[in-house]
Amino acid sequence: MDKKNKFFTVVIGNGAYTSERPYTMLRFAYTALLEGHKVNIFLVEDGIFVGKKNQDPSTYDNVGKWMADVIEEGANVKACGVCMKARGLVEEELMDGISKTSMHGFVEMCEEADQVLFS
Repeated sequence: MDKKNKFFTVVIGNGAYTSERPYTMLRFAYTALLEGHKVNIFLVEDGIFVGKKNQDPSTYDNVGKWMADVIEEGANVKACGVCMKARGLVEEELMDGISKTSMHGFVEMCEEADQVLFS
């Protein structure tokens, strides 16, 4: 069977260390990128903290490292500006390779995707 490369938009809405969902979605994104697929990641709600610089958890797998890996592999990562403002997170606190966007940017990410996954 000939496999066609897909374009995924992955939405992360859970906080970095409040559940395993961000970790699982980043593992999915990394694997998809390694298999030749394209990936957008939209950080929304408490998921914006998944993209925060200088994460150093002592008892959890470091989602910041996974985020750096997916960015390095070519993922397009954006964070919801309204969610950032509500939580007091400024763009300078985001990891390199992550930019702020709006719901219009999120709609564009979904329009170009073959499939949208929300966690």
